[in-house]
Amino acid sequence: MIICAGDIESFSFAKPMGIGLIDMAINLTEELMQNRVKSILFIGTAGSYGNHKIFDIVESKVASNIENSFFNANSYTPIKSIVSTYSNVSSETIINSSNYITTDFNISKLYILKNILLENMEFFSVLKVAKSFNIKASGVFIVTNYTNEDAHRDFIRNHKEAMRRLEKYIKENYETKYSRF
Repeated sequence: MIICAGDIESFSFAKPMGIGLIDMAINLTEELMQNRVKSILFIGTAGSYGNHKIFDIVESKVASNIENSFFNANSYTPIKSIVSTYSNVSSETIINSSNYITTDFNISKLYILKNILLENMEFFSVLKVAKSFNIKASGVFIVTNYTNEDAHRDFIRNHKEAMRRLEKYIKENYETKYSRF
């Protein structure tokens, strides 16, 4: 099953599940309770912490949920903050998810030191829910912006072209492997 966030990130071949960590988790859980699927492919946009360029397409099977305050020693969590539905993922790009977009490029450098290279609001929820249903899940992301003070402006400026490129990539590489919805 191919899924996406929805709203301005919708595709004719992907089922929209909600924007952000919470809506994605709720809606994907409801979907999987009603329809059993073999695997999930999440597609969407991402911000680069600096290692990937605008319009790069990155595939991943690993997500984290780390807040910026972690790097300033202003927070901690007792829960595991990295998830995957696969066992051997040591060379995977880690995608960080938060309901907040990073706009401080100095903090972005700290993510890179932890091998966390991109951020997308929903991917951590996708993997957590898929793992709880024992379903393999992965993601394909296109970079729309860097995580700096211009993040939102650049996202808006690059979004339309990014969506076009991502749709072409998915159709060429994945659409026949996954069922529509």
